[in-house]
Amino acid sequence: MNDHLSGLGRIGLLLLVLCGVASVTHAETYAEKLGWPAGAKVLILHVDDAGMSAESNAGTIDALEEGSANSFSVMMPTPWVAQIVDYILANPEVDAGLHLTLNAEWDDYRWVPLAGKAAVPGLVDREGALWSSVEQVVEHASADEVGREIAAQLDRALSMGFQPTHLDSHMGTLFASPEFLARYIELGVTNQLPVMFPGGHNYYARQDYGERAGEEARVLGETIWEQGLPVLDDLHNASYGWKRQDKIANYVAAIHGLRAGVTMMIMHCTAESEQFDLISHSGPSRFGDLEAMLSDEVARAINAAGVELTTWRELMQRRRQLQD
Repeated sequence: MNDHLSGLGRIGLLLLVLCGVASVTHAETYAEKLGWPAGAKVLILHVDDAGMSAESNAGTIDALEEGSANSFSVMMPTPWVAQIVDYILANPEVDAGLHLTLNAEWDDYRWVPLAGKAAVPGLVDREGALWSSVEQVVEHASADEVGREIAAQLDRALSMGFQPTHLDSHMGTLFASPEFLARYIELGVTNQLPVMFPGGHNYYARQDYGERAGEEARVLGETIWEQGLPVLDDLHNASYGWKRQDKIANYVAAIHGLRAGVTMMIMHCTAESEQFDLISHSGPSRFGDLEAMLSDEVARAINAAGVELTTWRELMQRRRQLQD
């Protein structure tokens, strides 16, 4: 553990999550702390699951190059990683992070932990693949195993020449246990890589999980900030459940409804193919996300709502400037 965690460490992070220490209410957003004017609405349009399939890679690239999306993250244990990493190396300006992966959720399309079964036996099922559900990971895996696996995923990226701009969590599994969350944050702080964490006003989290959860997240967000990393004000993660035919209208409404601060909006853009139906039943949602990012309506909404797009790369650059 390095100096960034001195005086806090894994135990301190865990206690902050468990105890829900009250924080001092303040109006300043993380966008303001990072240099945007008061009231600014700053947005990351982020594509998850790159590397999962050829269609996932194609959809991610189309959303970035032809559409409104401006950030994505890669699932390092999955079969099509080499292709998307080649794209990243050929386009080093892209905002590409690690979608830290502890689950292989599809029935007939599975992947295994990069650390190996011997190092992380609690992370694998009877097939030797990662568990399908979040609940199974919490039940069977230790925090040490989780720490080893996410470190192995970062190591693979770096070994391939891919320097990620940030870390986030596939299926939110790293948020399902205080101990897992501590390892996630530790990996980011130790390597000075931003971690996806909504620690600001948390409008959406407060709606979904209540005021106590929002206050606990605010305290932990302040701690992450103090360790030299940027923090989100809010996280929008509703699009996976939207019907395909409603995607464009729902994105437009969500963009117009953004609160002040830095918000990350998560989506899964996938190029349509019959082959993808053999991988996952989620195709219609993913195809709809790509259609929305390619639509003129979403692009117009960003301008009409006065929203400024940003990336994890820019957030970390702004955070470093405050330390210089």
